[in-house]
Amino acid sequence: MKKTALGCGLGTVVAGILGVGLVALLLGWSSYNRLVGLDEGVTSAWSQVENVYQRRADLIPNLVATVRGASEFESQTLQEVVDARSRVGNMTFEGVPSPQQMQQFQQVQDGLSSALSRLLAVVEDYPELKATEAYRDLQVQIEGSENRIAVERNRFNEAARAYNTARRRFPAVIVANLAGFEPRSYFEATAGAERPPEVEF
Repeated sequence: MKKTALGCGLGTVVAGILGVGLVALLLGWSSYNRLVGLDEGVTSAWSQVENVYQRRADLIPNLVATVRGASEFESQTLQEVVDARSRVGNMTFEGVPSPQQMQQFQQVQDGLSSALSRLLAVVEDYPELKATEAYRDLQVQIEGSENRIAVERNRFNEAARAYNTARRRFPAVIVANLAGFEPRSYFEATAGAERPPEVEF
């Protein structure tokens, strides 16, 4: 009798341990698969960010060629745009950038945005250039690119937020640390973006 009761008790303990182990395995498996899906979402969103930035970079040679045709145009401003575009072209990553790379990427892209802003401001002094259809079309394309960039950066930040949130939740945090799922960086506002732009007439 004692052996049977002991055997039943031991069997229950073993079944309980196996049950807990199976539940832990299923939770780990589910967490891993969810993290993989969210990580792929971040990677896909990053590809779209690169795509819209590349679209803007591809438009710049046309803009520079159009503007260069204006008589007495300031060559230094054009050179700044060309140099900034060159720096953008040299920034390449394998997959989604690390936090340090993201910061460098933002600085280079902000430099290009700044150079383009100066170019468009200087063009205001050239009414014959502003009146050309080619320039107007390019300006519309660049403005459209800036809007697309803002949308895709926002989508990237949303994908990174969903991934980072899931990564920090229990039990996914254990799986993430064991499987090497690193947190993702966000795009941040450009320094000084909180100040409204000055408008002069």
